[in-house]
Amino acid sequence: MNIHSVFDPEFKPYGQVVEGMEDTAREILAVLQDMPLPEGVGYVPEEPALQALPAAAAVSAHWFGGMPVQLGWCSGHNTRLNCLEYHRDSEFNLGTEDFILLLAKQDEIVDGVLDTAKVRAFRVPAGVPVEVYATTMHYAPCHTDAAKGFRVLVALPRGTNTGKPDLENKTPEDRRLWACNKWLLAHEESAEAAAGAYVGLTLSLIHI
Repeated sequence: MNIHSVFDPEFKPYGQVVEGMEDTAREILAVLQDMPLPEGVGYVPEEPALQALPAAAAVSAHWFGGMPVQLGWCSGHNTRLNCLEYHRDSEFNLGTEDFILLLAKQDEIVDGVLDTAKVRAFRVPAGVPVEVYATTMHYAPCHTDAAKGFRVLVALPRGTNTGKPDLENKTPEDRRLWACNKWLLAHEESAEAAAGAYVGLTLSLIHI
């Protein structure tokens, strides 16, 4: 698998590098660098220390057009992709270290299944904010240096990745709903599949 940069033209269908928010990024990074760094992967949808920053208002205004937002984090150590998720809105990421995003397009799902050969890898430099479009499937970042791991901001509309709504499955997509505003495709060998997630990834698990 080739690993492209988010500054390469190959990234354009999946997202964009965010410019003009350098002061906001620095403010977030100063707090993000103190978040836990587990051996595996940790995730908090909304981090009070980030939510209390003036930067949270700037993220709401400039990245989400005034929508209520939550600033959380994903951190730890990871080299695998065993699931892909998507939301109805863009997700914004910003890392204290370089990290890699493994991405695919929602329109590449065929009959409820995504061929993992479609997944592409993109390296995000430390301190560079990126937008991952709503139509781009993603999951936990991968580290580039095992000694440093990764600490990544996860900015989303408020309520995303919280408790799953109690609903009757009426559409094929309802089967993929794993949490609020979170549709998930899991590989059959993943822990998520063992916990009941929709199995929708083919071929082998990706390990970079």
